[in-house]
Order: sequence, then C-alpha cells, then structure tokens
Amino acid sequence: MFKQIRRERLIGLFCLLLLWGSIVPGQAQKDNRFEVSKNLDIFNALVKEVEMFYVDSVDVEKIMRRGINAMLGSLDPYTEYYPEQEMDKLKMMITGEYGGIGSYIRGRQEGGVYIVEPFEGMPAALAGLKAGDRILAIDTVDVTNKTSDEVSNLLKGVPNTKMVLKIQRPNEKKPREVELIRKQILVDQVTYYGVRGDGVGYIYLKGFTDKSAQEVKNAFEDLKKNHQIKSLILDLRNNGGGLLESATQIVSMFVPKGKEVVSTKGKISQWDRTYRTANEPLDTVMPMAVLINGNSASAAEIVSGSLQDMDRAVLVGSRSFGKGLVQSTRELPYNGSVKITMSKYYIPSGRCIQQMDYTHRKADGSIDAIPDSLTSVFYTSKGRPVRDGGGVRPEFEIEEEEMPTMMYYLVTDFILVDFVTDWAQKHKTIPSVDEFTVSDEDFEAFKNYAKEKDFTCDRQSEKLLKNLKEVAKFEGYTERDSTIFNELEARLTPDLDRDFDLYKDQVKKLLASEIVKRYYYQKGELLESLKGDEVLEKALEVLGDPELYNKTLSTPEKTDSLSVDDKTNLSLGDRNGK
Repeated sequence: MFKQIRRERLIGLFCLLLLWGSIVPGQAQKDNRFEVSKNLDIFNALVKEVEMFYVDSVDVEKIMRRGINAMLGSLDPYTEYYPEQEMDKLKMMITGEYGGIGSYIRGRQEGGVYIVEPFEGMPAALAGLKAGDRILAIDTVDVTNKTSDEVSNLLKGVPNTKMVLKIQRPNEKKPREVELIRKQILVDQVTYYGVRGDGVGYIYLKGFTDKSAQEVKNAFEDLKKNHQIKSLILDLRNNGGGLLESATQIVSMFVPKGKEVVSTKGKISQWDRTYRTANEPLDTVMPMAVLINGNSASAAEIVSGSLQDMDRAVLVGSRSFGKGLVQSTRELPYNGSVKITMSKYYIPSGRCIQQMDYTHRKADGSIDAIPDSLTSVFYTSKGRPVRDGGGVRPEFEIEEEEMPTMMYYLVTDFILVDFVTDWAQKHKTIPSVDEFTVSDEDFEAFKNYAKEKDFTCDRQSEKLLKNLKEVAKFEGYTERDSTIFNELEARLTPDLDRDFDLYKDQVKKLLASEIVKRYYYQKGELLESLKGDEVLEKALEVLGDPELYNKTLSTPEKTDSLSVDDKTNLSLGDRNGK
C-alpha cells in the first residue's frame, strides 16, 4: 500500500512538472507550437515508460487526472476538466436540470450518506424522505460504505424510472423501504418573489442558468400586473453567477433596446463579442435596487455592474466578489469537456472588475488581489465615478456580519442537522415563517446537545498561539515573562457555554433557518433570512425616498477644485488610457 501511494505521488509529480513546463509565464506571448508538441511527446513517452516498468501497478486514469487538475489549477480556479462520467455536473450548471430524486445528500466523516435537504414538490419530498435519513441501499446495491459522489451517481438516472431506497430514520429500530420514480429535476433559480414594504416588489435570484431570465420575467410581470408594485428589489446576494447570456437577457428587461451590456476580450480577437439588449424592455423607469455581497460573482456582477454603469439601479450591500473572467466549454476526446477561461469581460463604463491577478503569481504560487490604489476611475452614463478591479461597489455599503468559526462547524459536523432532526420529530407543525421564533428553551437545549456530543471546532487562534509560543521560546522571550501567553491561553481555551452565549443571536438565527427549512423548504429558509435584514431594510428606505434615490443616480455636481484623491484617481484613469 505504501509503495502504491509513493508511486502515484511520484508519477503525479512528473505529470505536474511536465505540464507546468508547457505554461511557463511569457511563453504565451510567442508561437510555442513546437514547445507544446515537444512536451506532449515527452509526456506521452514518460507515461508509457512508467506504466510499463514502474515496480508496482499504475492507476493511469487516477494519476493523469491528478496531473490535469494540477496543470489547470495553476491557471485559475475556473478552468476545469470534466471527463465523460462527470458531464452531468456541467449540464446541471448550464441548465439547472438533471434526472434524479431532487435532494441534497451529504456523507459523514464516520461513514454513511444522508439526506440533508429534499426539494419541495420533488420525488424525495413527495415520497416522505426527510433530512437525517441515512441511505442504506439503492435497489439491490448496498451503499453503506460508498461515498456521497458514488451514491449521487446511483440516484441519478433517466426520468420516469423506478427505484427503491432502503433508509434508516433516526430513532427508529427498523429500516424503511421507499419507492420513488425519478423525475427531470429543474431547480428553480427564482427561489422566492413577493411584495415587501409599501408596494416594493422583491425577487431573489440564486443563479444564472438558461432559464433564469424567463423566471425573472415571469416574476416581475406577475408583481407588476397583480400586485401593482411601484419599485423593485433584485436580490443577487450569494449568487455565484452562471451564463453570460442569461445576465444580458435580465438587464434587457430594464433598459432600452440596443444598449451595450457587456463586451468580452480574449487572446483570439475574432472571438471578442459585444452583447447588447436585444428585446423591448419590460420597464425602464421603475425605481430599482440591486442587493449584492461578497458572494455575488460573475453574471451577478454583470447585472449589478451594468445597471450601475447605466444609472438604472442603486446598489445596496457590500462589495461583490470580483470575477471578471469568462469561461467557455470546449469538447475533448472520449466525450469529455474543458471549461476554460477565454476572455475578460467589460461592463458599459469600460471597466473590468476582476479582483485577483492570476497572471502574476509569487514564487510560492500564491496570488494577490489588485489593491485599490492601483485601480482606475471610470464613469457611469451620468458621469458618476466608479472603479475597476475589486468587484462592484454599492452606492450604499453595509458591512456584512462575519460568521464565527463555530457556526461553520455546527453545520459541517452535523450537530445542527442532528439536533433539528430530533426536534422536528417532536414537532409535527410550526407556525408560519413570519410568526416562528426559536425560544430560549430551544437554544439551551441545543447548547446542551452540543456539549453532550463533545462538539469542538478547529480554532485557528489556538494553533497560531501555539506556534507563537514556540517561536517566542526559541528566541528567549518566554524566559523573562510568560504571563501574557498564559493569559491569552486562558482566554482561548474552549468553553462552549461561553461561546454559545457570546454568539447567542447568531446561533438562534442559524437554528431557526434549519428548522424552518424542514417545514417550508428553500423558500422558507430564504424568508427566515430576511427577518431583520439590514441590507433589505436599507434598500426599502432608499426606494421609499424618491429624493434620495434620484440624487444618488444623478450627475454629480461640479466643483471648482478636486481633492487629492480625485486628482490621483483621474491620473490613474488617464495613464491607463481610460
């Protein structure tokens, strides 16, 4: 076993070194066809030699995949290889569709794969499957020792085919057998839409597939016709993006026909494109607010950034992710594909909002974000200054509340899921989302449950303190006075009672979200998250104040002199030819 691991690591290293040799910075600037051909010949010969003569047997597919992933990973996080057996993942990203039972599943570290979130109206929910159910077998296949990916592949299949799941429900002695019929699962991208405040329409869009634009259109038309909304909030928070064409179609609904939304520029100039609004808009005057945060990326940034550049909407929230790169899929032999970064995109003001500079890596391979001091100033259609690099910045910035590390581990360690599973078995119904609250008794019960299960989390502060103490001891500082380290160590010692009470509000919100999701699915979870939402409240405030809204999107008043920062910004723009 040890030899096999050593052998695979060795071959994987060879793959990485040879593939890295074909992408040395600067070679892309010249015709390197000979270098590509030479390195491929070397690589081909090397794999053959290793497969034939290495002392142990070689899993060629495994080491090749490792080498491919290492090569593509050295470019950027978005260029990915999809072999034939993973093409359904790529299709799911593009269409939001797949054949299956309609549920998220997850494996535990100690073994077993569990239902964690059935989708409303889909086969899993209709058959009565619930979060916390462990999958024991699929038809005649025992899956107790399989990974979540292996179980997922068995669950997926041709729509309208039957399957039998054997599951073990918590607190039940005997397993259950459940018959399901696979269905073409279409994941709705508009999770929820409705009216908030005084005649303000609200649409939450979680992704950009080839059906997202139609879903947004249907939601908006219903809000406008049947609810007589006076303004609109488009919520793109935690929207990781998707299809560029879908983003263009959504922008087209709110600005005049023929407007430039985004342009792409890459290595092959013949493939550069400019995307314009192609259809007659639904509404060009209704006041709009777009909500974004640090997880709003790609197509979400195209929509928010272009509406900002055209002075069509105010942005509320926090600075977006900063992904200004565009990927396209290319077919590969044996029915695989590669999703490859082929261009950068530029929104109407001419700016590219890409934050990370993948072309200039440090010696250790790490990358840096483009600092604000090196960004340039661009201007919206009405002359408002906006910047490139570092994502899209809202007109009304509200700092996001950081999630304590403990929250992450409560979810990933199944502590939260298990507690709510027990809770839900004791509570057949709950009030509506608007009326539901987590009581102090439930909070205390959850805290005690976590203590009983010996819940711990990976505390980076403890690790850093330990390293600091070792360095301080080596350099002789602890010999004179170690009091400060003892005090810090005492403060950083795990104390669940203290930590739960310190983050009580966050824990109760997390608990409420998981409970509501059991009864009202994804829509309920979203509605729960909107309670006390400062970003949403700010958007409602701005839309409810026509004077503030119009002033925000108006041409800035001219002044006789510029501040030092303004002069610097203008010079940066001129230097970059903008």
